Amino acid sequence: PWCRVNRPTRRPTPSKRMTVNDKTPVTIITGFLGAGKTTLVNRILTAKHGKRIAIIENEFGEVGVDDGLVVETKEEIFEMNNGCICCTVRQDLIRILNKLMRRKDAFDHIIIETTGLADPAPVAQTFFVDEDLKEDLYLDAILTVVDAAHLSAHLDEIKPEGVENESVEQIAFADKILLNKIDLLKSDDDKASLVKKIRSINARAAIIESQHSAVDIDSILGIKAFSLDATLEQDAEFLDTDAEHQHDESVTSVGIEVADAAMDITKLEAWLRKLLSTRGEDIFRSKGILNVSGTDERYVFQGVHMMMEMSSSAEGKFEGWGKDQKRVSRVIFIGRNLDRSDLESGFKACIA
Repeated sequence: PWCRVNRPTRRPTPSKRMTVNDKTPVTIITGFLGAGKTTLVNRILTAKHGKRIAIIENEFGEVGVDDGLVVETKEEIFEMNNGCICCTVRQDLIRILNKLMRRKDAFDHIIIETTGLADPAPVAQTFFVDEDLKEDLYLDAILTVVDAAHLSAHLDEIKPEGVENESVEQIAFADKILLNKIDLLKSDDDKASLVKKIRSINARAAIIESQHSAVDIDSILGIKAFSLDATLEQDAEFLDTDAEHQHDESVTSVGIEVADAAMDITKLEAWLRKLLSTRGEDIFRSKGILNVSGTDERYVFQGVHMMMEMSSSAEGKFEGWGKDQKRVSRVIFIGRNLDRSDLESGFKACIA
């Protein structure tokens, strides 16, 4: 993991117990793979809300892609790769938060974007069991972004005994639920059925409907929506630091980098579409930043199961390659029973 911070000064010892109004608010943005979390973060970073925000991003795979998908901004962005924030890189989260607290006057709000496979409960627990963080930070809200088109299938998925369903946990602990990609539902009946399923898991969280993660920022930041009492009523073991949770070990990631060659976009699109049409049920999420032969534009592809979108910096949604920037193609696939050698050979066969 890397983080971009100035050398911290010694942290002062508080002279009196701080109230919530004296503390820095933290929002946890969670949601399953491909729900629209990074799109929401980009909207927050570009909105005119007057808040100075620090972003902490967690990626599951060994190859980081999200840093290239987040818009260029003056805000500070910290990355934690190759592990899930709720377990393997949790100490990295605590370390970064403690660094931020040494210069807390530089920002007004902290946003933590979890990996799509994270259980938000252990992340939220951090702000109640770590004495230093508890003194300076308060959990403002857990915001769960859900993909209206694919949520129902993920909620119904039968997991092995002892393995938690991340989509269920993400909804259960939400203070607000962003029902995203609402335009992909075929009818009002489908929407009503999905809302009923959400309500069977979490009856108290407000549901906000959205397309492309468009939402009023004031409705999700600075709302003081998290309630420890309500959470303990739902999960009496919430503050138990010894409680264990188990991820589905059949779900893995494959990251691929190509640094010394450009990609043939025609071959690549054809390969991706064939791959996702045949294996898309098991490939939960795919995304990549691409150096394409014959152009200075930067290309990005985003996939959720069998759905895929390819775009370029010429469309104005994101920056192109910098003048002296090293052009590296990076892709990540997250899913069940992935064949690393097959994916690597298929991707590299698309080199121009």
